[in-house]
Amino acid sequence: MTDTILIHTSHMKVRWGDMDAFGHVNNTVYFRYMEQTRIEWLEAGDAAMVADGEGPVVVHTACTFLRQLKYPADIEVRMFARIPGRSSVETTYQILASDDSQILYAEGTAKIVWVNFEQAKSVRLPDRVRRILGTHPD
Repeated sequence: MTDTILIHTSHMKVRWGDMDAFGHVNNTVYFRYMEQTRIEWLEAGDAAMVADGEGPVVVHTACTFLRQLKYPADIEVRMFARIPGRSSVETTYQILASDDSQILYAEGTAKIVWVNFEQAKSVRLPDRVRRILGTHPD
């Protein structure tokens, strides 16, 4: 992740219901952890999820599962971003133990495209989003 910058960190508790019948966090839940981090990042930066009929859409996501995560646990989700394009930005994530061990459980990615929902077309990333990416001069 050398070409990325850290843009947000979220702290979460693993819930009992996050686990599946195998006794570890279900693989789909990792995507929810990344989603929650994205939403917190947008809200913290005053970049509303939907404004003027435009907002973010995730067009690609992936996750590499490195270690089993089990309840109870406190996790930290770190969100990084690459230099944005006209209408999109590539984000990467680390899901790790929030204690001193810093055990890395998973790494993920998500490509976010800003779209006009009525026109169903991509649009330029708004200045408010570029600002919280650190790529827009104030």
